[in-house]
Amino acid sequence: MAETTEHNTQSARGNRRRLQGRVVNDTASPGRAKKTVIVEVVRRFRDPVYGKYIKAKKKYHAHDEREEYMTSDLVEIRESRPISATKRWVVTRLLERPEKV
Repeated sequence: MAETTEHNTQSARGNRRRLQGRVVNDTASPGRAKKTVIVEVVRRFRDPVYGKYIKAKKKYHAHDEREEYMTSDLVEIRESRPISATKRWVVTRLLERPEKV
């Protein structure tokens, strides 16, 4: 008797977290992790006691299948199944690439 809505039919896979951040290391040197980029995500939140805004940074290892993302690119990453010992994220798209000087 319960009606099926979009919310009920959406699978758990569709609810994966998405974050934006800068690539701080593309690990392209020999002997390093291939197809991996390190993305630094900065979030701002208000301190509960003092009310000041605080920046918190966290680095995530993300999978880059085509090895196309370079250091200082702004990218979007998505949560995924464990790919390696440290990789739990996949780069989904490029948001901004700075101009080369």
